[in-house]
Amino acid sequence: MTPNNRPLDGIRILDFTRVLAGPLATALLADLGAEVIKIEPPQGDDYRAIGPMKNGESALFSVMNRGKKSLVLDLKSAAARELVEALARQADVVVENFRPGVAERLGIGPERLGAIIPRLVYVSVSGFGQDGPLAHRPAYDIIVQAMSGLMEATGDPAGPPTLVGEAVSDVVAGLFASWATLAALLQRERGGPEAPGQHLDVAMFDTTLAFLVTSMARYLFTGKPARRVGNRHPLSAPFGVYRAQDGHFALAVLNPKLFEALAGAMGQPALVADPRFASDETRSEHEPALRHLIEQWAGGHAVEAVLAQLETAGVPAAPIWNMAQALDSEHARARGLVQAVADERLPGLQLPVQPVKFSASPTVAVQRAPALGEHSAEVLAQWLGAGAARLGEWRAAGALGPVSS
Repeated sequence: MTPNNRPLDGIRILDFTRVLAGPLATALLADLGAEVIKIEPPQGDDYRAIGPMKNGESALFSVMNRGKKSLVLDLKSAAARELVEALARQADVVVENFRPGVAERLGIGPERLGAIIPRLVYVSVSGFGQDGPLAHRPAYDIIVQAMSGLMEATGDPAGPPTLVGEAVSDVVAGLFASWATLAALLQRERGGPEAPGQHLDVAMFDTTLAFLVTSMARYLFTGKPARRVGNRHPLSAPFGVYRAQDGHFALAVLNPKLFEALAGAMGQPALVADPRFASDETRSEHEPALRHLIEQWAGGHAVEAVLAQLETAGVPAAPIWNMAQALDSEHARARGLVQAVADERLPGLQLPVQPVKFSASPTVAVQRAPALGEHSAEVLAQWLGAGAARLGEWRAAGALGPVSS
């Protein structure tokens, strides 16, 4: 492997994040070659103790902190805060997800570090942003799903608002944070050696709203909020989940050509001339009647047979897979979406690989998540040139955690 063959080789990141959104953002950057130093309090990231656990190691922590180095600093210590400043001088990016105002109170906020390190890209990830009437509120994924409109638009029409089966607001915030970090680094590099960095304010609420593209488009054009429609698309039809003889399948028909192909596969070509089904809009309006016809046909066949007929007709359709079926599929294996990772603590460990293929950058082996404080001495030696005596002084001052008596 030649040096500098990954997109972010040479980029240094100080990571003060914990739990999910922030750690996912920096894990994605580590996947691309950035050196990510995870700054942890003496007790460690909360996720180290959150299940599911295996051999005393957290699955969530292992995934969200793959490829990073762990440095323990007690930010209640003045010596630790001085260390942060010294480390930040060697970094390209600082990422934190403290509650708004906490980083400033600790003396490691964007104004202070930005003033002494003008080229620093400083990323703040929070629930509701660094300002605004809700900025002070704590946020978890379920809170943002509830307040963004996502939960209200999800579920059966006759049922309650429904939580999406993934921590989607956390994940979306992490994706936007990593994307924004790359954009800020590109802008800085294009500006030359004297170009400043900037402060990025990434909010789970904001990014989840931006993620809800169809719901937002509907509201901005019609004034109508998205409604719960169950297992169908809120605007198009037939576009959803339908019942066959022995299970369910997904179907996606978005234009007249595909609808004609579906009608042919069903043996009912006359449906194309039915005024109820003349356009995507009228098909959506008469979706219950169309659903009845589709399920009347599909109910006479097994899912596998339905899918075979639809594939022959060129109609997009799919089986309903669970996670095991998706990850164990021939396609997922061919794409290399998970990778075996060497970790003495977790024999047989597999971790996800960042999913984008770079033609100029061969896939690089994923690295395991670090043990708590595993790289403290290494990072301080490499970044700050600290020898054993200096490390001892920092330990005695409490910078690396409580001093044992």
